[in-house]
Amino acid sequence: MTDRQWLQDRFTQIFGPGPVRIFFAPGRVNLIGEHTDYTGGYVLPAALSFGTQVAVRPRRDGRYRLASTHYSEQVECRKDRIVYRQKEGWANYPKGMIGQFAEKGAALPGADLLFHGDMPQGAGLSSSASIELATAVALAALEEGAWPMLELIQMAQRAENAFIGVQSGIMDPFASGMGQADHAVLLNCRTLEYRHVPLSLKEYRLVITHTNKARTLTGSKYNDRRRECEEGFHQLKRRFPKPAVLGEVAVKEWLTHRKGIASPLYRRRLEHVVTENQRVLDSATALESGDLSRFGKLMKESHRSLRDDYEVTGPELDALFDAAVSFDGCIGARMTGAGFGGCTVNLVRRERLQDFKRHVTEGYTQQTGLTPRFYAAEIGAGAREITEEV
Repeated sequence: MTDRQWLQDRFTQIFGPGPVRIFFAPGRVNLIGEHTDYTGGYVLPAALSFGTQVAVRPRRDGRYRLASTHYSEQVECRKDRIVYRQKEGWANYPKGMIGQFAEKGAALPGADLLFHGDMPQGAGLSSSASIELATAVALAALEEGAWPMLELIQMAQRAENAFIGVQSGIMDPFASGMGQADHAVLLNCRTLEYRHVPLSLKEYRLVITHTNKARTLTGSKYNDRRRECEEGFHQLKRRFPKPAVLGEVAVKEWLTHRKGIASPLYRRRLEHVVTENQRVLDSATALESGDLSRFGKLMKESHRSLRDDYEVTGPELDALFDAAVSFDGCIGARMTGAGFGGCTVNLVRRERLQDFKRHVTEGYTQQTGLTPRFYAAEIGAGAREITEEV
């Protein structure tokens, strides 16, 4: 039985017999460019082959019934009664998207939706954007008219910001919506200009390693870091008024004007953002030229900057990083996602994959008492309908 047939059967058990359509939106791994998206900088994410599927059947009574294969509770709402309720957990993400469609004047006649995800929760692989984009492409398919993918991506970001209450940037929904198999997405988060960068990893494999320490973004210091960047940039503008956003500040300009920031804390935060933007651009160039060694070095630099200047790693992510870079078959490693727990992404020789897992597990468990989990990542396509896919 295929996953889609299994999901259809579960849908029938919950909502009754009848035809359904199935949609999918991937999670994402950010290869490099962390905490740069909300400052108008560059990121280099890639869509993953795992994410969120949603089976959907339209209704005509205005009711939206939301169910998940992972939870027994169902949630029901209508377009004119969209309220955030903490106890409803995961269901707030599709509710936020229904609210966005309502604001756009969509008819929203109702639907039954069953969600199924195969992503590790709290891992920093953007399960929330995956749920939102899966909901978006499903609802768009049931509505009249054209709903461009970029519009759905921006609606997902607004739902995350205004309804969920996390001031995240555009990167997560953009990667989920615009992903392309075997490619990363080089995105300018201010202009939304982007291009696909080929990921020809040859004898290497991307390995995602989970700390087994879950990360709850709304309870983390994410919003604090965003505020620190805004206040630091405000200080920088007094001395250097040229850039419209922090992401426009070049490294040379930063070195000239950084003394204008009185707060050492804010200076460190901006130091990371400015240098990370340059690392993203250098990484795209390295990948396009097939220089994996250079890309791996940039990954390591990124982690150290996130650890020392942005201070979002923590003991578990640092222990994973230290174990990975001490293994001779790993040429690149860094935390990925917002930090404060979650995952690292590593560039590992294919034939050394099992040795890498043993080495990292031994070192990490000795340091933390936790057992890591490993995911050999495949880079997939973006959000879409998969009802007829083989």
